[in-house]
This record gives sequence, structure tokens and C-alpha cells, in this order.
Amino acid sequence: MDTLILLLFVFVLAAFLGFELIQKVPSQLHTPLMSGSNAISGITVVGAIIACGVAEGEFGKWLGFASIILATINVVGGYVVTDRMLGMFKKKGR
Repeated sequence: MDTLILLLFVFVLAAFLGFELIQKVPSQLHTPLMSGSNAISGITVVGAIIACGVAEGEFGKWLGFASIILATINVVGGYVVTDRMLGMFKKKGR
């Protein structure tokens, strides 16, 4: 039970700090920030694959599989948004 409380505390703290830090980033830096966070999300996919591979029991395997799917959606969506943001900087004639 103590581990669950500790993990919940870390999650809430990370969510709060992430929100506060992103709020203070100037709009010109959002595109590089998105690219960097996509690279970190790619690491999340690797971690999800490893967690799924070493999971014991049926529930652990399904939870690992769901984390692979959700992390992959996050990475792909991030790159789509980054591409759209970079497209705003291209000249109209090209």
C-alpha cells in the first residue's frame, strides 16, 4: 500500500510540474519542445514493450499491450501535430 501511495504522489507531482513548466514556455519554442517530447515518448514505447514481455499473468500482458498501443498513438499524434506546426512556417508558393 505504501508503494501505491508513493507512486500516486510521484504521478501527481509530475503532472503538476509538467503543466506549470509547459505553461511558461513561449509559443516560438513549442515546436522544438514537441519534437523533444516525441523522442521521450518513443522511449515510453520501448519501456511498454519490455514491460509486456516480462509481465507475468494474463492481466499484465493485456495491460502491457494496451500501454504499447496508447504510447504508439501518443508518438504518432505528436509527430502529426509537429508536422502541422512546421507546415505553418512554409511559404505558400511551395
